[in-house]
Amino acid sequence: MDNQELQNLRQDYSAATLTEKEVKQDPIRQFEKWFEDAVAAEIHEPNAMTLATATPNGHPSARIVLLKGFNKDGFMFYTNYLSRKGKELAKNPLASVVFFWGELERQVRIEGTIEKLSREQSEEYFHTRPKLSQLGALASAQSQEIEGRKGLEQKMAELETEYAEKDVPKPSYWGGYIIKPRLVEFWQGRRSRLHDRIIYKKIDNKTWKIARLAP
Repeated sequence: MDNQELQNLRQDYSAATLTEKEVKQDPIRQFEKWFEDAVAAEIHEPNAMTLATATPNGHPSARIVLLKGFNKDGFMFYTNYLSRKGKELAKNPLASVVFFWGELERQVRIEGTIEKLSREQSEEYFHTRPKLSQLGALASAQSQEIEGRKGLEQKMAELETEYAEKDVPKPSYWGGYIIKPRLVEFWQGRRSRLHDRIIYKKIDNKTWKIARLAP
């Protein structure tokens, strides 16, 4: 595909609208509504989100992670604390996530501060995971350079034997985070690129300001 063909890739959006009158007063409730719509639409992995982090001097990085819970306080996911994202979050506890549900022509963007979940919460979730996923957390030094896949697979095989008849312990370097939002934007695709963008900004611990942004 040449650049001209790439430039000609476009789609007009007409699936729905989004107005200030119809949105919930709390962005978590609005997210819940849209997330339920995404599940009902049978979108593949509706909980997949792009997580963006940055170093203290502003070098960004992004990757896909899976949302594993949300409540009035924020949005939760789990990972290796010694991974690149974990190290960046330790030094710069600010993050942004983006959900894109193309079939519904919708996007949600969230910005906020990030904190680790309690050890008890991380332990509880870890032991709900499939056993092979638990072992994978032990086998992989996430984001570290390795010589090849063979050593990784050998380590995994050894762990499968070691823990065949017993519970897998949660590694101390693995656990959860919660993103506590300060800004949440809901984007609904519209015709002629005149998209609907409704933004929530937190102005104190309980109050959200709702506004429309130009597309």
